[in-house]
Amino acid sequence: MTEATSSSDAEQVKGRQRMLGLLLAAAMFVLVVDTSLMNVSISAVVRDLGTTVSGVQSAIALEALVSAAFILIGGKVGDLIGRKRAYVLGLLGYAIGALAMALAQSLTAVIIFWAVVGGIGASLLLPAMQSLIHGNFEGAAQKQVYALVGAAAAIAAAVGPLLGGFITTFLSWRVGFVLEVVVIAVVLSGIKLVRDVPYTGPRTIDLVGALLSVVGMGGLVLGILAWQEGGESVAALLATGVIAMGALAYWLMRRKRAGKPTLIDPDLFISKLFRLGISQQMLQQIALGGAMIALPIYLQMVLEYNALQAGLSLAPLSLSMFAVAVLAGKKAGKRRPASIVRLGFVLLTVGIAVLIPIVPRAEFGWALIVPLLIAGSGLGLLVSQLNNYTLAPISEERVSEAASVNSAAGSFGLSFGLAFAGAIMLAALSIVFTNMAQDSAVLPPAEKQQVAQVLEENAQLMTNTDLEELLVNQPPEIQDEIIRINTDARPISLQIALLIPLLAGLIGLFNSFRMMRLPDPTPSGAEGTVLG
Repeated sequence: MTEATSSSDAEQVKGRQRMLGLLLAAAMFVLVVDTSLMNVSISAVVRDLGTTVSGVQSAIALEALVSAAFILIGGKVGDLIGRKRAYVLGLLGYAIGALAMALAQSLTAVIIFWAVVGGIGASLLLPAMQSLIHGNFEGAAQKQVYALVGAAAAIAAAVGPLLGGFITTFLSWRVGFVLEVVVIAVVLSGIKLVRDVPYTGPRTIDLVGALLSVVGMGGLVLGILAWQEGGESVAALLATGVIAMGALAYWLMRRKRAGKPTLIDPDLFISKLFRLGISQQMLQQIALGGAMIALPIYLQMVLEYNALQAGLSLAPLSLSMFAVAVLAGKKAGKRRPASIVRLGFVLLTVGIAVLIPIVPRAEFGWALIVPLLIAGSGLGLLVSQLNNYTLAPISEERVSEAASVNSAAGSFGLSFGLAFAGAIMLAALSIVFTNMAQDSAVLPPAEKQQVAQVLEENAQLMTNTDLEELLVNQPPEIQDEIIRINTDARPISLQIALLIPLLAGLIGLFNSFRMMRLPDPTPSGAEGTVLG
């Protein structure tokens, strides 16, 4: 009888853990599908809100930036108010952002509620979620849930473009955000399954460290966004970001030596494994962010695809990422995580490298299928390994700090990739437009500067069809020449933008050889813990 009761209790515990793992994965799904939905619906959002492509792209990058800038604070807030409560507040913040998108009538509303409020929600949610995984699961179950959450992110990346494209094309992009609210409600309905992870460390908030972290990461990405929008003080913003990040490192070490509470413990960075793990996480997200802003804009603005066609064209990247993440999570066996990460960066780099020369010759989205499959497989391998590699050896007491740093690295990488690749693409368009207009043998000399200026300011936002409508009163030869310039310039700018994910992949590949020279991380409960 006792054995039967114990067996029944054990089954109930396993059942609750399975359900909790699924709900945590659903929360991650919403986080990732949110950005995927925005990326694939850019042209529809631009049209419905009467805004610009660069404006929407800036909002996408800003959302990731806010998440990155506040995530270290979010992790500390989770320590003070409870990781479970921070998890709930983060979900509610994201729900507010999604609901605002469903009702938005202007870009201002998108920036305030989706980018800022939703970004702050993510800054609470991500570190709390990783802390809760660490505290609610152990051993093989913990590794499986990390893999499940990673797979959910991959599923969202896969389903987001397809689902978003279908909904945007046949219903409205707003419906997709309503569905996000529904998923969040389902996740919150199972909150009783979550066991809070107590924090017993110092409860003093390092306000100076928090401010420096916001100014540092914010200055770097805002500087890039200001450059993209043609704003002033770009150098000042970038310099402010760099100086603030350096000041943060100095401040944390000084506080640590004085025995005072710090925003994050600088001793975390003593471990080479941890440093490599978060740097690889950031590089993976830079590559993903760069690809996922350049490719949707290309598909919708150059090939003139609707949201569904764009989503289908991106499916090879997202579906292979999902499939490989799931497969690698289950079949990794005794293979070294470092070797899997190395293979992931090899495939990512090869995929992007093959994609670059294909772009100017691609007349339809499926011409990109092979390089997207290769790059997606590489990203899937990385998704399956990096979270567990970075956080498995961290003790429960310090996992919130470590998870915050890990999430900050990922969110900053994503926002940096989105902003930098987008800025490079638009800057390249400006330069190429101007040069082609000046070199044209068809355009009258008096009109070359005017055409270059008009193209620089407006053509980046228009398909050739829209441009033809704008030029309807021009002579046929002028129309044809401007359309040719518009057609030739865009693929070149995309190729230049894709150098950002390519460079991130190459640096990640270099780092992976450093990982191979180090011992594999051991779980925090095992003997030989890396960080206690």
